[in-house]
Amino acid sequence: MSVLKIEGVTHWSIPVNNLEEAEDFYGELLGLTPKGRLGNSGMSCFNVGDHNILLCQRDEARGPENAEDRRVHHSFTVTPETFEVACQEFRARNIPIDQLVYRAQGFFTGRELYFFDPSGNRLELRDPTWVAGMAEPPFEEIGA
Repeated sequence: MSVLKIEGVTHWSIPVNNLEEAEDFYGELLGLTPKGRLGNSGMSCFNVGDHNILLCQRDEARGPENAEDRRVHHSFTVTPETFEVACQEFRARNIPIDQLVYRAQGFFTGRELYFFDPSGNRLELRDPTWVAGMAEPPFEEIGA
């Protein structure tokens, strides 16, 4: 039996190099709902589903080459249509892509696109509708 009973998640925080650039990326490109800045704290709140995400201005800029652990990332669930539009947009905007994975087994199955935000944070878009036996086109062909 656990000692504590957590009731929910208030928010997750993502460190960013440039708050305005991050607000555009997460709001305009990824479509998260902006809730506003938290005073003069260097933080901006966004919402997706029933989750709040705080973008927190870093004291020192970092890039993906400074990542401590490449497994660490934030994952967003999308429809197959949004997955394809994202691939088109990411190519058009030169968003750095880490890898495309077709995961047939495990806890989170589906097709997963790993990419980096402007601050070097590793993110994932996951289409859970993909199953083994479906086509596995490379990133360059999705939505082309």
